[in-house]
Formats: sequence, C-alpha cells, structure tokens
Amino acid sequence: MVLLWAVIAGLLPMAAQAQRALSAGQSLYLPVYAYVQYGDRDGSGKTRQLPVSALVSIHNTDLDRPMRVIAARYYATDGKFIRNFLATPRVLKPMETLEFLVERRDVAGGSGSNFVVQWEADAMVSPPLVQALHLEIQTNRSIVFTTDAVVIPR
Repeated sequence: MVLLWAVIAGLLPMAAQAQRALSAGQSLYLPVYAYVQYGDRDGSGKTRQLPVSALVSIHNTDLDRPMRVIAARYYATDGKFIRNFLATPRVLKPMETLEFLVERRDVAGGSGSNFVVQWEADAMVSPPLVQALHLEIQTNRSIVFTTDAVVIPR
C-alpha cells in the first residue's frame, strides 16, 4: 500500500504540470453546484438543499498573448445542455478575466451541474485558470467554496 501511495503521489505533480503546459487550445470541465445537499435524509429519503450562486471566472494567465474563449456551455446534473453563457467568441487580452454568474435562484443545473469551457489561441500560450466561486451568505451562516477546471483530453 505504501508503494502504491508513493507512485500516486509521484504522478500528481506531473498531472498538475500537464494541466499547465503551454497550449494553443483546450476543452475544460468545471464542476459547478447550483445547490448543495446537506444533513440527514428525511422519511421520504430526501436531503435538505441550500442554493448557492456560482461566479465562473476564466483568467488569461499569459503575460504577453491573447486567447479566445469560444464557448462556456452549462449542463445540468443529468447531462442536459442548459445554455451557452457566451453568445459569440470573446478575445481575452493578456491577464484579462471573463466572468459569468449562475444566480442563486437558478437551480436548474442541480447539485452536479458543470461547464465545458473551450478556448483557443493563435500561438502556444499559458492556459487559462478557470474556477467557480460558490457563495451563500446569510447573517447567521455562510458557505463559500471553489472548484477548479480540468482538461478534457481529446
């Protein structure tokens, strides 16, 4: 078991490095939560649900070159396409950020919703950093967490 853990631990830095290698385009999978389930199941087997907003941020991390965000497709927990948050491709200047908000009241995506973000560039660039910041802030309680995109191998 120790040897297996050492092999896995040794691979993790390489996987992270591959995620950040220069690229001319990628498709990225970003988990997003329209609500989180919590607590114990009730008599009918249901859990409580807490709606959260999700701020999706696409950061161009390249210091010198622009990139184009082609699509930001939003899918529900069951895989059903909901909508593309980007009507037309958008060029991001070096160090620019593009943001989309999934409002707290928009629970259509469910607890396992996701985005597929597609981007491209005319040259090899530093890949974007794509994250979702989930928030629900009340006087007596708050929940805040992030999720990170991963490359979808082609």
